[in-house]
Amino acid sequence: MNQTRTVGLLAVVAFCQPLMAGSLDVTVKDRNGAPVGDAVVYAQRTGASSSFVKAQTIIDQRDKQFVPYVTAVQLGTSIMFPNSDNIRHHVYSFSPAKKFELPLYSGVPAKPVVFDNVGFVTLGCNIHDWMIAYVAVLPTPHFQVTGENGRAMLKNLPAGNYTVQVWQPALKGVPENLAQQVELSTAGAKELLFALDLKPDFRAKRAPGLSTGGYR
Repeated sequence: MNQTRTVGLLAVVAFCQPLMAGSLDVTVKDRNGAPVGDAVVYAQRTGASSSFVKAQTIIDQRDKQFVPYVTAVQLGTSIMFPNSDNIRHHVYSFSPAKKFELPLYSGVPAKPVVFDNVGFVTLGCNIHDWMIAYVAVLPTPHFQVTGENGRAMLKNLPAGNYTVQVWQPALKGVPENLAQQVELSTAGAKELLFALDLKPDFRAKRAPGLSTGGYR
């Protein structure tokens, strides 16, 4: 096979590859039918092992709050915690999936934190009790956090059988109890609906005297 023909075939394969993938359009609501934001939707293909990556993302600290409130990452991701406020913060987690502390600092820490265990991690600030955020560390690259409309679109999923789960900080129970099984064919698209039973939101004020609401 000559070089010109080889290049042509590679171009055809590259062009056709997106057509060989499926997608999931997932809607997350509460028991009253209202859309649920900050919900992590993730899909694991049957038979696939945990997927570990070397990637990096950021959770900022602005106006005495973590931004974003919920972050989803693939197993192995490093997270930087810059402090954009003009005061110092002390970031920590006591969650089994990742225990760490970043003692009082301003600016950008010298090193990121590597999230190397699957699970859900609660973040806090040892100085400002109202600061809280969450990290979902997932064994799959197929995930998205819902917006205020409660929607998540998982694209470019290879054909196969998937277990789809949803987690949210206020979720009662565990994601496994709500798991749905779905089969995706090449270029197939499926719609799923999840109805979550949520605990009341008792988050403290963002900062005393500055807000009467939660983190939003």
